[in-house]
Amino acid sequence: MSHPGPTVTITSRLPRKGTVMDLNLAVFCGRLAAPPEVRSFDSGTRLVRYLLTVRSEQPRRRVDVLPVTLWDPPEELVEDAPAAGSRLWVVGAIQRRFWDGVQGRRSRLEIIADQVTVRLDETALVP
Repeated sequence: MSHPGPTVTITSRLPRKGTVMDLNLAVFCGRLAAPPEVRSFDSGTRLVRYLLTVRSEQPRRRVDVLPVTLWDPPEELVEDAPAAGSRLWVVGAIQRRFWDGVQGRRSRLEIIADQVTVRLDETALVP
């Protein structure tokens, strides 16, 4: 009898029994390309927007710049905002936003972060 592979248990927002669930999970590490943008709304809600550069060597060398949005960030990420060049770990989901612009219907992919961690050390993961 073969043993099934590892399983992932999602504990929040579980679907009804017998339904199939998709997974939208993004985890990455990169460097902050610019100072974070903090926005506050009349409702008291805040958001922080980051632009992260993520280097990749395979299959070819490239640098991607990824927009990251963190809603209602913890105080330490607002008061002591990371500087450009800081290494950040991000866990979240990919979302496509749509809007109507001068040139017609537009869209953009962005990462909606659930967690952002500032790495103070310069240790990089090298395979």
